[in-house]
Amino acid sequence: MNNLRAIDLNLLVVLEALLAERHISRAALRLHLSQPAVSHALGRLRQLLDDPLLVRGQGGLVLTARAHELSGPLAEALAQVRILLGPSGFQPATARRTFRLAMSDYGAMVVLPRLLRAVRKAAPGIDLVVTQASREAMTAKVADGEIDAALGVFANPPESVRAQTLFEDDYACAVDAATVRDNGRLDQVAYLARSHVLVATHSERVDAIDAAVAKLGGRRKIACVLPHWSVAPALIAGTNLVLTTARRSLAALQEDPRFAVFDPPFALPGLTFSMIWHERIEADPGHMWLRERVVAAAAGQESGESISLRG
Repeated sequence: MNNLRAIDLNLLVVLEALLAERHISRAALRLHLSQPAVSHALGRLRQLLDDPLLVRGQGGLVLTARAHELSGPLAEALAQVRILLGPSGFQPATARRTFRLAMSDYGAMVVLPRLLRAVRKAAPGIDLVVTQASREAMTAKVADGEIDAALGVFANPPESVRAQTLFEDDYACAVDAATVRDNGRLDQVAYLARSHVLVATHSERVDAIDAAVAKLGGRRKIACVLPHWSVAPALIAGTNLVLTTARRSLAALQEDPRFAVFDPPFALPGLTFSMIWHERIEADPGHMWLRERVVAAAAGQESGESISLRG
């Protein structure tokens, strides 16, 4: 058994960065250290844990089985250490910290600009690193401690993952206005007769819209599948394609005469946009502060007023 007194706890911070980044140079940037310093720390970690931890694989470094096992317990342990050693209250004006968030470009469009302004104003020493992944991957990364929080539509997160509803949205359709009649909409028959643009990751190929269409006995013909919300409206311009997506993502098209935006010709469930995080950082003062800023940004607020957080 390793003697705890002989272990430099800073090595665990380096290990956390390496497991998340899986790249020595990116881990060094994240930690504000030199690449040789991180490489030296990795060597010490390999000796300490008697495991290579990261090995060369296709496309770069990959985690060993031992490293995967360490990821969750390490994140939980460091979260508790930060709470234990941190100040009794979070001081945003002087804090230096990096928060790792995950969201789609829809979430980034709706929340991130206001969130970043609020963070830069109150806590200039705090950095945000934003990544994108499927809903399943984001949930797994939250559970494993690879990211601090994720924003999106999450149906059934694990019991250890906390959730906060940020806002409700619904679906709307958009088409090139030149392809519809004066009423500016499509009925169910015309909707299903056209080809469609689907915004989804590969793992979410069958979405709520397809499920609703299937109940009607129909099936959409998907002409293009892409993971980015922001570029989707441009793809329907000059075509007879239909885009059915979250209404807020179509806000810019509402007043654009080149497009027609209308309600779907059949019932679709609403969208609950949420923030999720792991219970291990529930009481982290810095994370609590960030969650308040996220809630305020999603609500369209930029003030520093206190927001009630529900688990």
